[in-house]
Amino acid sequence: MSQLFEIHPDNPQPRLIRQAAQIISEGGVVAVPTDSCYALVCHLDDKMAVERIQRIRHLDKKHNFTLLCRDLSEIANYARVSNYAYRFLKSHTPGPYTFILRATAVVPNRLQHKKRKTIGIRVPAHNVVTDLLGELGQPVMSVTLILPGSDFPETDAEDIREKLEHQLDLVIDGGHCGIEPTTVVDLTGDVPEVTRHGKGPVEEFA
Repeated sequence: MSQLFEIHPDNPQPRLIRQAAQIISEGGVVAVPTDSCYALVCHLDDKMAVERIQRIRHLDKKHNFTLLCRDLSEIANYARVSNYAYRFLKSHTPGPYTFILRATAVVPNRLQHKKRKTIGIRVPAHNVVTDLLGELGQPVMSVTLILPGSDFPETDAEDIREKLEHQLDLVIDGGHCGIEPTTVVDLTGDVPEVTRHGKGPVEEFA
């Protein structure tokens, strides 16, 4: 049965953050709140945890995970960032955006788009996730928590635990999240290209 941690969204309790990070480090799959939707996350290098998420979401191996990073300094380790892309990232992070960038050699193949060799990266504006990533000292792999047969993400931690109590190791209750996913912006070309309109506003660069 999964554990449930009630973590304050503005002032996360360090003790619970440490415990959550330990669960992820030991191969756990965790539901976390973000600034857009609840997400399922796991350790970057844990293939078995990735496969568990794929089973929960009924995803095939072609589905691309997103890398959740704490800040811009982490992004440079996993993505090739041009000068213009860096300026764009600096002005739009943290926030409800997912950015498509060229992957570096350190990125596991399962995280990359098979043909384009790109990676989805985002820096959430949510204190729980920020503190969790800081405690781990590295990014985590993530997907939006949309259950099979549903068109919308889960929004309530208690409901998530009830539905997935035997499939998750931990649910973090950081309050209700929305149902609007991130805006996806492709930064692999010469200008930003919005490939999905979501929560993040795009008026200034659409």
